[in-house]
Amino acid sequence: MNDLAPGARAGQLIFFLHTVEERLEAALEPLGLSVAKFGVLAKLVAAGESLPLGTLAERMACVRSNMTQLIDRLEADKLVRRVADPGDRRSIHAELTKEGRERYAAVLKTVEQAECELFSGLPENEQSVLLKLLSSLKCGAR
Repeated sequence: MNDLAPGARAGQLIFFLHTVEERLEAALEPLGLSVAKFGVLAKLVAAGESLPLGTLAERMACVRSNMTQLIDRLEADKLVRRVADPGDRRSIHAELTKEGRERYAAVLKTVEQAECELFSGLPENEQSVLLKLLSSLKCGAR
């Protein structure tokens, strides 16, 4: 039986997510990145190649105009560059620069430390359970 008031679960989840985002933003800010910028770098690193801006927008679950603005800022920071798609000259890809790869590697340690701090109150087995539950919620939201 669930004794939470209607909307309480969603409210608690939103509060938790805001807390996580605030902590990550605070950890990344001194390094010149935001959660969104870090996310783009992470997607490009994971892909191992340049990606079309539309694909990046889909993978980041944001609209294309937001992705364009993010790439503008990352390009100004010299962390990514725009490159033409050799197969479709109408398509523009984002590609990591050497500096982007180096910054990502350096920032990854900070993110891992922030993750450790966020999860420090949970035993390792409960951390695994939490991640599985969040994954289930993600699948159910589709």
